Amino acid sequence: MKILLCPLSDGGYLYPAIATGRELRRRGHHVSVLGRSSAAPVAAEAGLPFAAAEDFGGRRAFSATWWGKTGAAQYRATLRAAREARADLLVTSVLCTGALLAAEALDIPVVVIGLSLHLWDYRAGGADERHLGRTRESRTLDCRRIYAAAREEAGLTGRAGRWEDPLLGDALLLRGDPALEYPGAELPERVRHVGPLTWEPTPDRAEVEAVGAHLERSGKPVVYVHLGRFFGGNSLWPRLNEAFTGGRFQAVVEQGRSTEPHPAPGADILLVRKPWMGPLVDLAGLVLANGTSAPVLAALLRGLPLALSPNGSEQPLLTGACVRTGVAVRLPNTPSAEPAALLESVWRDDGLRTRARALGARLAAPDSAARAADTVERVAQASATPKEDHEYAISRPR
Repeated sequence: MKILLCPLSDGGYLYPAIATGRELRRRGHHVSVLGRSSAAPVAAEAGLPFAAAEDFGGRRAFSATWWGKTGAAQYRATLRAAREARADLLVTSVLCTGALLAAEALDIPVVVIGLSLHLWDYRAGGADERHLGRTRESRTLDCRRIYAAAREEAGLTGRAGRWEDPLLGDALLLRGDPALEYPGAELPERVRHVGPLTWEPTPDRAEVEAVGAHLERSGKPVVYVHLGRFFGGNSLWPRLNEAFTGGRFQAVVEQGRSTEPHPAPGADILLVRKPWMGPLVDLAGLVLANGTSAPVLAALLRGLPLALSPNGSEQPLLTGACVRTGVAVRLPNTPSAEPAALLESVWRDDGLRTRARALGARLAAPDSAARAADTVERVAQASATPKEDHEYAISRPR
């Protein structure tokens, strides 16, 4: 079977797709990657053939920053690349509207790799869920509106849709644990938990040693800080400078997709921008983040508690789930908050650590890449009968 991975090219989306793709390749399938040209070295390290979206008219089409504005460009790039690769199945990311449309146009299945919890409406239950940000209903309606607009721009409005709920594709894989979903809520039928799908580029040993040496000179306990996008909200930097100046902790701050870092002179902050985070989280005893999936899962897999300060996107939803599950506390991003005192309380909270270790053990127990690959193969088998209107014949899954 020929499989085209076409996730967003940001690490938090690209790396889980690569974890899935490597397992599928191990099983004998032909797997290639479509993404921004900047993702080429990552695909090369993973041993997967790569095609640059820019070569197919997809500039910015696989950037998380531009996801809601480039659906039509992503559609055209994915369509052209899938035709060239004669793909039998697509594996993409949540929010990749264009890839879903390309699968619809080609009448081939698509498996969507989601975040650590479900973003949209539940099939049932969850009506009394408390929302830190926008509601599930609002998020669902907005994403469907973006999908419909891109579908119209792609010229597909005159044909029947492939799915009743197009946001899920033929299957949607969640990288978290059922405990993160709202108690009693039912996921849609095509949604499955598979686990964290952990993979990242091999860290440079010299860089890891340099970070370790820097931290040893201070000797203070380490907090790993991972900053995501601000989404027009307040910067976390004033709180970080307050927490790590003259206190007992030091921080390694990964900028992630945030902009304009502002570490104060004299703050115990080491600013980094790396394509990997595992070795840095290993040096820490606590993780402070905005509430995106990658650092949350990295912390839990190591049994570390979390302090979360959400802004936009899935951050409030995942923060609420982690607080509800008892593995995190919320760090208010307000002048009245005392971040140093909150970090101290989280560090000393044995209950948080115990629950984080338990949840992390559940996440690590199954082979998540194998689970994801199993789902891909099942979806492919269910769609294996060639159809007369295919632009190229589907090869049967092996």
